[in-house]
Amino acid sequence: MNRTSEIEQFFRPEIREMAAYVPGEQPKGGKVIKMNTNENPYPPSPKVVQAIQEAASQRLERYPDALGTGFRIRAAEVLGVEPDWILCGNGSDDILTILTRAFVGQGEKLRLPYPSYILYRTLSELQGAQFEEVPFCRDFSLDQRFTAADEKLRFAFLPNPNSPSGTVLTPKQVAELADQLPCPLLVDEAYADFADSNCINLVRKNPRVMVSRTLSKSYGLAGLRFGFLVAQPPVIEMLRKVKDSYNCDALSLAGATAAIDDQTWLLDNRRKVVATRDRLTSKLRDLGFESLDSQANFVWCKHPEKSSRELYEQLKADGILIRYMNYADWGDGLRISVGTDAQVDACLAYLAGYLA
Repeated sequence: MNRTSEIEQFFRPEIREMAAYVPGEQPKGGKVIKMNTNENPYPPSPKVVQAIQEAASQRLERYPDALGTGFRIRAAEVLGVEPDWILCGNGSDDILTILTRAFVGQGEKLRLPYPSYILYRTLSELQGAQFEEVPFCRDFSLDQRFTAADEKLRFAFLPNPNSPSGTVLTPKQVAELADQLPCPLLVDEAYADFADSNCINLVRKNPRVMVSRTLSKSYGLAGLRFGFLVAQPPVIEMLRKVKDSYNCDALSLAGATAAIDDQTWLLDNRRKVVATRDRLTSKLRDLGFESLDSQANFVWCKHPEKSSRELYEQLKADGILIRYMNYADWGDGLRISVGTDAQVDACLAYLAGYLA
């Protein structure tokens, strides 16, 4: 036995057996049009860069504010809640991790829809817990299976808008699910700024409903790593026990606060991305693709006569990265992130050439 395999026996069985989360491809160099990881195609508000530079010029040898008070105050004003309703995180993935650690113990159960964000099941496996994937209906609604009673069920995740489909459940539908579920519900609103509705108001009405947000998508800050949770104060107080002591650094806090403060930039960016998204959807349908109406910053599509895998490979060979996704017992398809108008036009032109 070599030394590497010898050390493996000391890892928890759950870690040895689980599959690693695989993020979207990040190109190492060369000229590439990147439309595969749902990043914003535009740089963030100039106020963000200025705030980070000012924070970097101050005393970085000091720990940051452990609760992100400045961000929470400004975000609370934007969202219409109080600061003690907000928990800051190192990206919304950190929020998902905190919630899973807090609510789901070893041998207990986490429920999630399928297909959706694959990190949910990874977090369950890290806990030594079980995950139960409830298939979406073909119209991406959820039936009574999602709210079924189960004595082991401790928590449920609901991405809304969903990835990879870009579809949403209305706040009324989410409220009905929350009322029927025998456990708390996290509504993962990573893409909600691109949607026509959100579920913040449900948090006020139901203490078992929580909403997570990220600045990675709509604020153009995927490289900053900042997200947050909106929940009632008793929930936030308990979750503070679980988070890392200083889970957000001084630079991310400064940048995030400047970002959420610049709502004029957000509204303008949203307008551009949504307009391009709707045009992309329309042009894909003109090319014969089956494409769902999206409420996110990406479009899910499939061509009835052409292999999704083959189209993905052809685009990649021509320097355009999109995401090919294949779900067992569901099928495959292409998830295309909304780029700039020029990037979208290039992608559509290549697709038209392949289909000619």
